[in-house]
Amino acid sequence: MTTRGPVNEELEAGAASGIVRPYRSGDEDALSEVCLKTGDSGKDATGRFDDDELLAHVYLLPYLALEPELAFVLDIDGRAVGYIVGTADSVSFAQRYRRRWLPVFAERYPLTDPALTPTQRLIQVGHHPEHAIGPDHELFPAHLHIDLLPEAQGKGWGRTLMRTLLASLRAAGAPGVQLGVGADNLGARAFYRRLGFTPLPSTPADDLRLAISTDSVL
Repeated sequence: MTTRGPVNEELEAGAASGIVRPYRSGDEDALSEVCLKTGDSGKDATGRFDDDELLAHVYLLPYLALEPELAFVLDIDGRAVGYIVGTADSVSFAQRYRRRWLPVFAERYPLTDPALTPTQRLIQVGHHPEHAIGPDHELFPAHLHIDLLPEAQGKGWGRTLMRTLLASLRAAGAPGVQLGVGADNLGARAFYRRLGFTPLPSTPADDLRLAISTDSVL
């Protein structure tokens, strides 16, 4: 699996001091903060769950631990303000998650049955990594998560992050990638439409599960 080096797209993104670079050890706290500050359908999720670190333990940190070569960071003025993470094969990722990530996660966040509160429901998601395996896996075996702080949005950086990850997924042999988006996250839904994401072939009426080929020109 190959990765790209830092991507400096100053003119396109409109930020002369901005750069997209590969994730490196030590980024975890800064990226977890981005995850939290965008974790409520693009808004700040601070205080939404009993533990502010829970979101990152479900949607960010497993990817940094299990597939760090597919994690990229947006720095502006030397500060991490966005990221994109993913996996080239959701089935394989779920298997590795269960072996390597779930034992530690489950010790910190035990299941509650039935899951009644927002925290309990998110913990349930963290115990079942198969939730990320969507329909049409053969065509779109990869999945991703992308988050940018408001200050980095609307300047082309999301497109740059997505282009960077698609290139790495394509090099890894993944023909397509899919993702889920919240119904209330109107900004993200518009962003994905602009990039060319469309509903999966088998679920054309579901506009909350979207996909794109990794050879798409963004």
